[in-house]
Amino acid sequence: MANTRDILRRIRSVKGTQQITKAMKMVAAAKLRRAQTAVTEARPYAESLRRVLARVSARTEYTHPLLEQREGRRAWVVVISSDKGLCGAFNANLLRQIEKDLVAGERWDGVELVTVGKKASEYFQRREWAVVAEEREMMSSLGPDDGPKLARMFIKAFTNGQVDRVFLVYNRFVSLIRHDYTLKQLLPIEPPAVEDASGDGGLVDYLYEPDAPGLLEVLLPGYVESEVQTALLDSAAAEQAARMTSMDAATKNAGEMIDSLTLLYNRTRQAAITKELIEIVSGAQALGQ
Repeated sequence: MANTRDILRRIRSVKGTQQITKAMKMVAAAKLRRAQTAVTEARPYAESLRRVLARVSARTEYTHPLLEQREGRRAWVVVISSDKGLCGAFNANLLRQIEKDLVAGERWDGVELVTVGKKASEYFQRREWAVVAEEREMMSSLGPDDGPKLARMFIKAFTNGQVDRVFLVYNRFVSLIRHDYTLKQLLPIEPPAVEDASGDGGLVDYLYEPDAPGLLEVLLPGYVESEVQTALLDSAAAEQAARMTSMDAATKNAGEMIDSLTLLYNRTRQAAITKELIEIVSGAQALGQ
């Protein structure tokens, strides 16, 4: 049985860990508010851009390279993880699921990976999948230019014929306790149907300035950039929510361990006192006899 000194040392150690997890929870909560605001502000813009793109593309015969549907199945899969740990199963669930989808191989042939986040890079370095590009530190200091930078790389690879399709894989932020695994096709762009775009199923004519092809030349790359940036923001918000939840659970577990160790300390101390009293009484009785 451990003595009281060892138990007190463990209690102090657990209290120190509890202070760290509590501080990390508060930091994650502050970052989550900023990340959640960024996501909620980015989604309406992306949705409006999608509707405009649908209206324009549905009413013109102009064919843009980003809309080209190819028969080939060479694909890039862009895996967005976090740069840091201590966020529960945020990365583990995502990486296990995408590897399961890669093994199934129903969506693509000759798949190559683009990893965003240190955890995804480290995970696939130890596996057989080919990684053509990686961004190890992007998620730690995510900025407004990161999504467009990645989007330009994807557009260049697609238009040059290096790949036939590009997919995004990330955790989509839903709420504080929920984030959904998301796998979506980025390229080629699949604009919504005419009925979805018009809202009432009717065809409405538009006047374009300068013209519909000119608008598509601007809208399509902008749409890809918007989708990538929204995915990065979603993943960042989901990461902070997962870290906040994980650190809250760790703080509660540390409190329970402190209570358990305090009870053990009191019992051990009481047993030691009782033993000493018994030895004193026994010695007194022996002297009296």
